[in-house]
Amino acid sequence: MPTPHVRTVLLALTLLALPVTATTPANAAPNPTGAAATALAPAAPAAAAGLDDPAKKEIAMQLVSSAENSSLDWKAQYGYIEDIGDGRGYTAGIIGFCSGTGDMLDLVELYTSRKPGNPLASYLPALRKVDGTDSHQGLDPGFTSAWKQAAKDSAFKTAQNDERDRVYFNPAVSRGKQDGLGTLGQFAYYDAIVMHGDGGDSTSFGSIRRRALARAKTPAQGGDERQYLHAFLDARVWAMKQEEAHEDTSRVDTAQRVFLNKGNLNLDPPLDWKVYGDSFHIG
Repeated sequence: MPTPHVRTVLLALTLLALPVTATTPANAAPNPTGAAATALAPAAPAAAAGLDDPAKKEIAMQLVSSAENSSLDWKAQYGYIEDIGDGRGYTAGIIGFCSGTGDMLDLVELYTSRKPGNPLASYLPALRKVDGTDSHQGLDPGFTSAWKQAAKDSAFKTAQNDERDRVYFNPAVSRGKQDGLGTLGQFAYYDAIVMHGDGGDSTSFGSIRRRALARAKTPAQGGDERQYLHAFLDARVWAMKQEEAHEDTSRVDTAQRVFLNKGNLNLDPPLDWKVYGDSFHIG
């Protein structure tokens, strides 16, 4: 808080010769110290919410669902399952767990550890065999029906939530914060990890981030946040175009890039975007 100016009144020139003793007026408020000073100090501005703020996390779930399921109702996707022909076998659930990439296996193992004898437990041997492939061997014809049956169980829904957070959401938010990114940047990381995983191949999240770092510095490195995010989204688009099943880049071009161009780094509603030509709105 700025210090007020003090106006001095000269009473008489002769008074200058008299000794002056500094005193505090009787009615003046004492200068607060310690706890009193702390209580009177102006409050620091609240930090902007990150993607792990509950309201922002809900927006993140809706944004991903608009791209993965063409719907904002992400909670209706626990029972979703199909083979989308991307070489990852079955894709299912709220975040697209895949039978060919290990995360579906981890999910069913977690669910079974919590609830033995569930509808999916008997498929664990088959899931272990098809891991790393697009094969349905040992899963067809009953696996999809068993998945939908399990999705009615609150324990399976909780397991999906927990694995989503452990494998995708929490690592993305943590890395985004380390890089000095706001809510939008954290979401860009999250959406990239959801689609590409965080493995060692050239289209993984880690590789996408390295391509971006070759062009721009993160805010934590002293770089401009918008410039870095544009570089990251450019690298993301490149990675998507390497796979035929993901070559439609609208979830970046007409969604995340729209928010970035508007300077909405905190991902504040209202939000309007398009994915695969479909329009969506969060008020």
